[in-house]
Amino acid sequence: MSPRQRFFDCLHRSPPALLEAALWMAAEHDKHVDPDALLQDFIELQQRVSFGLPLLPVSELAQPLLRRMVELGFAQDDFAPVRPQAALLNKVLQTRRGQPLALALIALELARGLEIPLVGVNFPGHFLLKVPGADHLLDPCGGRRLYPNDCRELLHRQYGHQMQLNADHLLTATPLQMLQRLSRNLRQLHLTHDDYIAALIDAERVLELGNASVADYLARASLYQRLDCPNAERFDLEHALLLSDDPIQRLRLTERLGHLPPNSVVH
Repeated sequence: MSPRQRFFDCLHRSPPALLEAALWMAAEHDKHVDPDALLQDFIELQQRVSFGLPLLPVSELAQPLLRRMVELGFAQDDFAPVRPQAALLNKVLQTRRGQPLALALIALELARGLEIPLVGVNFPGHFLLKVPGADHLLDPCGGRRLYPNDCRELLHRQYGHQMQLNADHLLTATPLQMLQRLSRNLRQLHLTHDDYIAALIDAERVLELGNASVADYLARASLYQRLDCPNAERFDLEHALLLSDDPIQRLRLTERLGHLPPNSVVH
């Protein structure tokens, strides 16, 4: 099977194999990535984490697990501008530096193996973690507890005071949502570094995962535009037009479609 097929195979398992799926995403970008070998190495990491945990009930071990990761060198990648390696799980395991979501996926896999209850939270701009039933969230970059006021401050720091915290920001993320968010992150990081082919690989995965937004179709259309593929660009612009409820956006999409050359058929 291809890396993409292996990725979906991981997603369709019960329960989904999140970390392995993320490693197969990395394998799409680098044929030398060996997810099976990396998963074997991960067992050793899990043992090192386990040996350093305090003797507490498993329901109280999520924050110590995240702090143990810090002791072993895991931290948020503060390199600017952020590089794709901050979201490629093989690189994050190697350098121990990554985006919050990448660190969260490692923490979730460690927690699963150690039977520690922990789930992901699709918080805007900074992925978070949570122990089911707890009154706080956890920052995957160090384990800091975040109560509602902390979450509000984090949101304002990233999006300004005009954005208000609401219940949707605190919902548990499904495996599909986490992998789609990781794909969107990689799409943007590869685009920022002018690697349009790599960005296109991620853009296609975002759409294959389903429930794609107008922004997702527009992102791929822009990549096709940069790669001089007008027929493919037209396809995505037409889909974005069908999905859009914004009259101004629909007008602009119609104008953009009008500037494309007529759709040609290759025989």
